[in-house]
Amino acid sequence: MSAYDRGVDTSLRQTLHRRGLRMTPQRQLVVDAVRALGHATPEQICTRVQETAPAVNITTIYRTLELLERIGLVRHTHLGHGAPTYSEQEHQHVHLVCHHCGSVAEAPTDLMDQLAARLRDESGFTLDATHVALSGRCADCAEDADADPTDSTEQETDR
Repeated sequence: MSAYDRGVDTSLRQTLHRRGLRMTPQRQLVVDAVRALGHATPEQICTRVQETAPAVNITTIYRTLELLERIGLVRHTHLGHGAPTYSEQEHQHVHLVCHHCGSVAEAPTDLMDQLAARLRDESGFTLDATHVALSGRCADCAEDADADPTDSTEQETDR
């Protein structure tokens, strides 16, 4: 068994094999980067992968992320106006995005249960709370705004 084979995620290899796909070093590196970074854009994942494999380009990253999402190993979330961020499928939570400083926090998905039930009852809509990003102000920015009366939400620019 080669050093590469010893480092390969066997569940990923099995999932790919069942779908008639091969495990490649690039795919493993992308999965490893997503796991290590938690929430990451394709560009951040590419930077991480290129630390080990400089020849891997952004197109390979996008294709690999698309494949991994299609087979259910990663998922993407839009946290704002920029590129989507990717995380492992089982890493499920609601994202709390500060529109002032850009920080991202996590909250349990069950916080959305009442909203999900109401949406289902009133419109037949089924909410995927693992794909939700809520925008507002983090505690630090809210505290700073309270301390500085000249700072107001109206002065912020759209990001």
